[in-house]
Amino acid sequence: MLGLFKKKSRTEVLQKKYEKLMSQWHELSTVNRSESDAKYAEAQKVLEEIDALSNT
Repeated sequence: MLGLFKKKSRTEVLQKKYEKLMSQWHELSTVNRSESDAKYAEAQKVLEEIDALSNT
């Protein structure tokens, strides 16, 4: 119950966002290639942020 109100760290939030973007990328990969590429690029930017936070 105490973990219910625990605030997520910046890394956890970014990781969840990255997973969501990669899921969207995978769904779009068979439908619309240009939107798929845009989602992948956005996911890579989020991954770079995660790496930057973990290296500090």
